[in-house]
Amino acid sequence: MSNLDWIILATTLIFIVSYGTIKTKKSKDIDGYLKGDNSMKWWMIGVSIMATQASAVTFLSTPGQAVEDGMRFLQFYFGLPLAIIIIAITMVPIYYRLKVFTAYEYLESRFDPKTRILAASLFLLLRGLSAGITLYAPSLVLSTILHWNILWTTVLIGILVIIYTVSGGTRAVSLTQRQQIAVVFGGMIFAGVVAYRLLPPSLSFGQVWQVAGELDALNIVTTDFSWNDRFNIWSGLIASTFLFLAYFGTDQSQVARYLSGQSMAESRMGLIFNGLIKIPMQFGILFIGVLVFVFFQFHQPPVFHNQTLMDSALETQGRTEILSLEKDYNNLYEQKRKVVDELVVGVQNEDRQIIDQSKIKYREIKSAEKSIREEVKTKIKEVIPLAKTNDRDYIFLNFVMRNLPHGLVGLIIAAMFSAAMSSLSSELNALSSTSTVDIYKRLIVKDSTPKNYLFVSKAFTAMWALIAMSFAILANQAENLIQFVNIVGSLFYGTILGIFLVAFYIKRIKSNAVFYAAIVSELIVLICFFFFYEELAFMYYSIIGCLVVLVLSFVLEKTIFNNNAVKVT
Repeated sequence: MSNLDWIILATTLIFIVSYGTIKTKKSKDIDGYLKGDNSMKWWMIGVSIMATQASAVTFLSTPGQAVEDGMRFLQFYFGLPLAIIIIAITMVPIYYRLKVFTAYEYLESRFDPKTRILAASLFLLLRGLSAGITLYAPSLVLSTILHWNILWTTVLIGILVIIYTVSGGTRAVSLTQRQQIAVVFGGMIFAGVVAYRLLPPSLSFGQVWQVAGELDALNIVTTDFSWNDRFNIWSGLIASTFLFLAYFGTDQSQVARYLSGQSMAESRMGLIFNGLIKIPMQFGILFIGVLVFVFFQFHQPPVFHNQTLMDSALETQGRTEILSLEKDYNNLYEQKRKVVDELVVGVQNEDRQIIDQSKIKYREIKSAEKSIREEVKTKIKEVIPLAKTNDRDYIFLNFVMRNLPHGLVGLIIAAMFSAAMSSLSSELNALSSTSTVDIYKRLIVKDSTPKNYLFVSKAFTAMWALIAMSFAILANQAENLIQFVNIVGSLFYGTILGIFLVAFYIKRIKSNAVFYAAIVSELIVLICFFFFYEELAFMYYSIIGCLVVLVLSFVLEKTIFNNNAVKVT
């Protein structure tokens, strides 16, 4: 990176940290620290929710997902609007009526302390792991650019987030997210514009869109069903609805955002705003990936996108074979470029015959390219046994570093850092809230001073940041960051959602039945993950976990626990 890039990056990070610290250091109790004194308007809630979701993983990994797999990942979000409507109508009023700090407080009033603690513990495990992944993504970026050890970059980012999140709590998170989301969207829009401007000037925007479609990159809706297919219309409408019900309705990192609203109406409007804007936002990010995909049809892409790892592999005994494979890959690209040029002529002349013939040739070459890339990855794995050879997360980074002008590179990297800090701060705030209210205040020190609870909340924030730094190294083995985040969520969200659905909608089921059903549910989900990972897509874990809790708790209530008194809130 140039000096200008470093200045832009450093200035952005210093401003965000300073702004968040100075503006929000006045919290005197946990009401202000954990709920922001209920001062947030609907648009601030909507931006905060969106910024919490849109981590650096989103902006680093999603464009690469589109380059290699088209836009079908968008289907993952098709269940979001329905989930948001259900939550806004049924869950938000209950949270407001009970005036809770966390979603899990409600479970004690509905069931008992052990069910509350179980759900809170599952959330802490889930969000603690996810925070590690959120932190790992920008660490990956900076360590790749600077050739630093990822340990030090992880610590650097973690400390930046600790400074303002420990200082200001929920209000610091929400206020800084406005600046962060502006940097993020500004950077991504610039990247998309540059990608388009680097395409041949003879191609109009409509023709670029058509070329991408002919090359199977605009596969927004896929109707074929398979249990091991992660992204199709069926998993998007059904499985994702369950996942988003759990995420927005029971995950404290999201619940905390709308519990800080000035009123229930403001919270509902903030949620609905996010539900309306999320799919277009993901479409835009994926389309930037599609533009990069089209760019690579006219400009030679590398055979392996993690240049740092590639350089390391070329210093081993595998150098000769890797360079030979790279030469074959480059030769194939020359052939593919001619075929793409023919396709463009067909598109511009609206000649269907030329288009169809070009697509047949293209797919043959694309298949050969894929085989060579797999051989390169296999060889790198041989010479560097612990290497992470899935390079999808480096595709967009590679494009940025090689093709964007000085200044814009710094802005894009700042956008990734801002997104990471935004999501991580929300997660740390939620982990602190749950640890303080559901564990410390409920089990350890039930009656203490506001000052003590405020101190404990800040201490938990710092503690979870340190734990996230430790967990970050686990993400190094992930197949793809954007998918790894969702996989971790799917392992726990189904069980948590099942508990809350019973609590909200099935009043005759009591605490013991749902508690033991939840334990069995989580064991079944983990069995699916460890033993049937290839046969069953992770998208369905949430459905399985939720349904097991619902069905088994009903059975247990009717059999083993049928003599207990019903407790209804």
